[in-house]
Amino acid sequence: MKTLILAIAFLAGSTAVIASGDEGKKDLNVDTSKSQIEWVGKKVTGQHQGTLDIKSGTLSVVDGMIESANITIDMSSIMVTDEGMDDETKGNLKGHLSSPDFFNVAEHSSASFQLTSFKPMKGENGANYVISGKLTIKGITNDISFPAKVDMSKGGVSASGNLVIDRSKWDIRYGSGSFFDNLGDKVIYDDVEIGFNLVASSK
Repeated sequence: MKTLILAIAFLAGSTAVIASGDEGKKDLNVDTSKSQIEWVGKKVTGQHQGTLDIKSGTLSVVDGMIESANITIDMSSIMVTDEGMDDETKGNLKGHLSSPDFFNVAEHSSASFQLTSFKPMKGENGANYVISGKLTIKGITNDISFPAKVDMSKGGVSASGNLVIDRSKWDIRYGSGSFFDNLGDKVIYDDVEIGFNLVASSK
């Protein structure tokens, strides 16, 4: 249940050629209405899942290649979407995830992803780029890398993919067997699964 965000990180994916033959610089905005981040957190007794919203995102494309990419994630938007869970329980879990036990949203309302590099690849599930960047959560920044499927058109970029982050690297320790002993079936695993679909188009 610790997500992430970020994220997020898609953009790197968008780091592909936008339109071969398009010269000069293009600035793209992430379409927040068409983009989504999903998360899954697992524990000994089951799992929780939900979504996060992209607050904003920009890409700069120079001579058909991505020069920079930055995304901001709205941590206050975290939602729980577990099937079969009533609204009150979902609200309570959202509140716990927003608390200092997890993301401390009151003090860290945003997370971010900054692209550092991308490399072409041939992978499974259609992934064609390896994306690398810096993911910041709770004011803590770590490097991440993940595969993404990137589709390009003259008008913009779409990207999708899945990655796993270790929440303990961002000081999210609640229920972690890496920091606490004798938790028994209360253990919440450190790995958080993130899936994303993002769309970016010309400003």
